[in-house]
Formats: sequence, C-alpha cells, structure tokens
Amino acid sequence: MTDTPLIAPSLATEPIGIYIHIPFCAHICPYCDFTTYAGKGSLIPRYVEAVRRESAQAGETHDGGRIATIFIGGGTPSLLDAVQMGSLIAACRGAFPVEPDAEISVEANPNGLTAGLLAGYREGGVNRLSIGAQTFDRRGLRTLGRQHEAGDVLAALRAAREAGLRNASIDLIFGWPRQTLEAFAHDLDELIAIGGGVDEPGLIDHVSMYSLIVEPGTPFADAAARGILHMPDDDATADMYELAMTRLAEAGWLHYEVSNWARAPQFRSRHNALYWRHADYYGFGAGAHGTVFGVRTMNQPLPERYCALVEAGEAPASNRELVAGDVARGETMMLGLRLIGQGVDAVAFAARYGTTLEEAFGAEIADLAAIGMLERDERGVRLTRRGLMLANDVAERFLA
Repeated sequence: MTDTPLIAPSLATEPIGIYIHIPFCAHICPYCDFTTYAGKGSLIPRYVEAVRRESAQAGETHDGGRIATIFIGGGTPSLLDAVQMGSLIAACRGAFPVEPDAEISVEANPNGLTAGLLAGYREGGVNRLSIGAQTFDRRGLRTLGRQHEAGDVLAALRAAREAGLRNASIDLIFGWPRQTLEAFAHDLDELIAIGGGVDEPGLIDHVSMYSLIVEPGTPFADAAARGILHMPDDDATADMYELAMTRLAEAGWLHYEVSNWARAPQFRSRHNALYWRHADYYGFGAGAHGTVFGVRTMNQPLPERYCALVEAGEAPASNRELVAGDVARGETMMLGLRLIGQGVDAVAFAARYGTTLEEAFGAEIADLAAIGMLERDERGVRLTRRGLMLANDVAERFLA
C-alpha cells in the first residue's frame, strides 16, 4: 500500500482480514473495558491451541478469498513467547490463503520487550509492532495505571529496529485526568522527536491517538461517579486534538483517519483500514468480534469457556447478528467518514449496495452539509474540518 487512496466501502471481491484476541494481561488498567483478564497466564498454552483449532475450523468453510492482514490484539499479546506467536500465524497460513506480503501486526506493552523476543516474533511472521505507550508523562502513566516508564517505550522501539522490524506504531491517549494542554504538548514533542525527520530515520512510523473515554463498569467510571476523577472538559480535549493535528502536520505526518497518522502512506494500518472500509474480517479468540458474509459474531468472552467449546468441536460464538440493509449502509457511513480527505466513495457505495448515496442518505447529507459538517462532490462525501471535530455526532445521524 503506497499512495493508493483508501476507498470506502470495500467490495466483496477484495481481500479480508483476521483478528486474533489475546485476553491476558499482567494487570488491568483502570480505564480498560476490553475483554481482558489478569492472573490467568497459566492458561496461555491451552488458549493458543484453542485459537489454532478455531482458525482451522473456520478455514474449512472459507470460500477462498485472500487474507491481507492478521492483527493479534489484546489484552497483552506480548505475553506470548515467540514459539506461541509463530504457531498462531502458521495456523492462519495453513487454514487460509494468506497473501505472502500480508501485514501481520502484534500489540505489545513496552516493558518486557527485548530484541530477542521481537526477533523471534519476526521469524514467526510478524512484520508490524504496535506499542501501548499511552503517554510519556510519568504522572500520566501512573494515573492511567500503566506499569512502564517513558524510557521503556524508547527501549522497546530500539529493540524492534534491532530485531529488523521496520514498521512500528505507538498508541497515545489524551484527555486523561488532570492532563493539561502543556503536558500534552510535551507528549507531541516526544512523539515528533522519536519519529525522526526527512533525512533522519526515526523509531516509529505510525501513531494512533485517542481521547480517553470513561467507559461504564471500569474503575475510572466508579471514581468519576464518586467525584474523585477530574477529567478535562470537552473544550480542553478539543484543544488537544487540534494541537495534535497542527503539530503533526507541521512535522510532515499524514493524517489519514480521525485518530491515526502515518509517516508515509505505506505505513498506514492496513488492518484497521479494513474496519474503516467496512470490509469483512474473521475474529478468533475469547471475546473476539468478526463479520463475514454479513454475519457479525462475538465469541464467548471467558477464556476457559471459550477453550472448552473449541475443544469440544463446538462454535465458540455467543452472539450472531445479520448486518444488512439500513444497518449495513449506516455502518458504512459511520466508518467510512473517518477516512480523512476520502470519506465514503459514491461509486463504491453504489456498487456495494445497489443504491446511490443520495437515495440512501440524501436528507442526512444535505442537513449536515448545510451546517458545515460534511462536504459533497461527484466523488462522494467526507467530513469537513468542523465535522472532524464532531465525528461521533455526525456518525449518529446515519445510525438512527
């Protein structure tokens, strides 16, 4: 993937992806609402084998479409050793027609990463690393319940380069409790510094940057309800986001999706682009989601129960939902509009759904264009700068 535009929605003839969920963590961060469990590390060997079996079972009914990406997320996938990681990738390659140059990503915490472990991952097929940095601010790391230091991030990135990984991304969170604009500006300074320059190779090629949302059921939600968690207000987080857009543009970064920037087009996340383009992807592992042929599944979230189901030859999905009609078209708008400068393509939309954008959402598009949230031309529809700041509100208009 170089300068090729990311066209949404995808078409049925295009490659799809695989997501593998690793639900194990050394500890659970207070803001996290993902399917994660601490203290279950002894289950990892059994779990890896169960995921291998699930992928093999799915491969038996696969229609032959190509697999362009494999994303191993969590949780903390870097708790797996190199042999376990390589065996998951090998299982996918054995069950599906995975493209030779497929993007194969692994999420990791920075502490504990070594050049040796990462070299083993690379030998097993990993070619992209995504590190959960979250912030370079020590107070922010402690507030977020992270157990690493900023120096661990730099050490992990250097280890990745030493191991031969030439595609590295970090995650950053902004808008954490009591974070100031000045503190966030320091995070941006650090990010830009380790990203390198035109004539100076850096340590990272991509960044995903998300505003912290206090999710129900998390310790942060409990603290907020009791009045002991003080979050920056919406105006403050908006100022942070605008600062990020300005500073990263000045540093030459490509802002290609609402929350994502790349040093160059070839470093855009190919797997996440499948989500934004509303493409199909398999979901393997406890709590994993997937959508194939219009059927969305969610697997049993408890790892022990998931393993038992797969071992018994039963489907591990706990929920199935048909995604079609207005729901599918609305989700295409919600996801596709996140692509900066591209948005939802009129020709691709008509080819996928057999109806035009105007026929499906003419009134919504007209209303949002009138208040400066969307812009429309013969190519399709996309967010304006104002719409970008309120992307979630825009998306809701297409999901009613």
